[in-house]
Amino acid sequence: MPVPPMNRREFVQKSAVTGAAVAVAGAVGAGSAEAAERAPEHAPRTWSFSILGTTDLHSHVFDWDYYTDAAYKDSKGNSVGVARVATLVKQQREAKGEDRVLLVDAGDIIQGTSLAYYYARVDPITGTDGHQGPQHPMAVAMNHMRYDAAALGNHEFNYGIDVLRKFEQQCRFPLLGANALDAKTLRPAFHPYTVKRICVPGAPDIKVGILGLTNPGIALWDKDNVSGRMVFPGLVEQAKKYVPRLRALGCDVVFLTDHSGLDGSSSYGDELPYVENASNLVAEQVPGIDAILVGHTHVEVSSYTVTNKETGKDVVLSEPYCWGMRLTVFDFELELVHGQWKVTKTTAQTLDPKGVAEDAEVTKLLQADHELVVKYVNTPVGTCTQDLSAAESCWKDVPIMDFIHEVQTQTVKAGLSTADAALPLVSVAAPFSRTADIPAGDVTIRDIAGLYIYDNTLYGKKLTGAQLKDYLEYAAKYYHQVPSGTKVDTGTLTNANSFWDYMYDTAAGVSYEIDIAQAEGSRVKNLTYGGTAVTDDQVFVVAVNNYRANGGSGYPHIAAADIAYSSTNEIRQLMIDYVTGKGTLDPADFAAANWKLTQDGTPVF
Repeated sequence: MPVPPMNRREFVQKSAVTGAAVAVAGAVGAGSAEAAERAPEHAPRTWSFSILGTTDLHSHVFDWDYYTDAAYKDSKGNSVGVARVATLVKQQREAKGEDRVLLVDAGDIIQGTSLAYYYARVDPITGTDGHQGPQHPMAVAMNHMRYDAAALGNHEFNYGIDVLRKFEQQCRFPLLGANALDAKTLRPAFHPYTVKRICVPGAPDIKVGILGLTNPGIALWDKDNVSGRMVFPGLVEQAKKYVPRLRALGCDVVFLTDHSGLDGSSSYGDELPYVENASNLVAEQVPGIDAILVGHTHVEVSSYTVTNKETGKDVVLSEPYCWGMRLTVFDFELELVHGQWKVTKTTAQTLDPKGVAEDAEVTKLLQADHELVVKYVNTPVGTCTQDLSAAESCWKDVPIMDFIHEVQTQTVKAGLSTADAALPLVSVAAPFSRTADIPAGDVTIRDIAGLYIYDNTLYGKKLTGAQLKDYLEYAAKYYHQVPSGTKVDTGTLTNANSFWDYMYDTAAGVSYEIDIAQAEGSRVKNLTYGGTAVTDDQVFVVAVNNYRANGGSGYPHIAAADIAYSSTNEIRQLMIDYVTGKGTLDPADFAAANWKLTQDGTPVF
């Protein structure tokens, strides 16, 4: 596509990576003073502008679910995809003026759908065998929408740094990560910030500093891709460094885009010294911030105000859900005081794109890519002897989960050294999707992708019997305590609002019960291997995905455990290969009910 001409507010980009920040910054500050002196008597004394925000788009371009091969549908009637968001953005620009609207994203762009996988692995944007790769559909869409900046999300690193760098090259806007540092130099590995100008006729430009912060959890979740190459300090720590710098550059407005939630929580326990969801802490502890676009947690927070402890100033935060389901609109009002623009009011709201038409140009640009991926995911890889559903996978041992366990177990078993081959083998896996279903008859790539929705790779790690029990006790926190004699309601049984489905691991290879009548920490009963009680000093090889193996969700022992096996192959692809190799997926080959829920020893189901 041709590059559109720069408009009057095109960014002045500064990067500590290039070493040009200080020189350019001086010019920006000087320009501010000169413009103030030149401002005529009749110059506007007030002005307004908006920053539009998206987050966690996860490569949702159109309102389509590749796993069901149909338009996206959920219980709340939401629509997904940047194609509809693009229409809302166009409407905002038309209503407020092109030079009064900026567009920013808070990360997790290039992973999450079959479209994302296709352009990372099947026809990768990095190219193959000397051939140049295609343009990433998200780069095409976001360039067309004229994004001004985007923060790095943790899922940006899932396919490795080479894919991320290629995506960065294809974007006509900077990917920001002030706390993504080169491991050796500790200098920013990406642009920390960018400065944009809002043109005010007859008055000084309004300078908007946009600082991007990503998630420290990348160091754990994508350890295989970033270890020794990048480090990720905390958001508060880096914001304290860069917010004053933006103010020193003469920025009238400081806006943050954080791939980090706003409740101060962390999913990784004490594995890292930095908070995962720290946007509220940044607002509270770092003076000089006007507003924060929040991401990572996939919730809608239309507007949330935090008071800075040092200045007493209110900071407005907003998180626009995920997948393009919402668009945040930050509105800023400013007043020119002694030649300097001052923010007098900041508000935020979220807009719902449901019901608006998809942007015709986005559709034109990406329809062929979309159709190519639809064809790919509908490719048959084998057949299945019966319908396998995940609907009850969160409280029952169902065959569809045993399919995952079988593939993980057989893969790790085949890759163990002679010394470890004699050790008992256990598999752990989580029910990622309650709506997953592999039908009887033809099995397609999308059927399997709908069951295993993440691009995880496989590990084999060594745990003792005592550690394995601790691991399963941690998983059992997933359930609310339900006293004996009390009817179990599956609608309220799980802690899914705080200990989400993807965090709950079941195990195969051992047998056990989870007594939901008991308190947390005392629920795992009758843990046996081969019919014999597991002993504390018994050593197991545990087949586990890389996210969990590196400390994801805070499970005990596993991150520090010795490695017996590792692979760069995605588990999803291993499952596809399993079906392709056997021709037929038959639960008789792998299904085994080895765990169950009880109340004081009495089975719940």
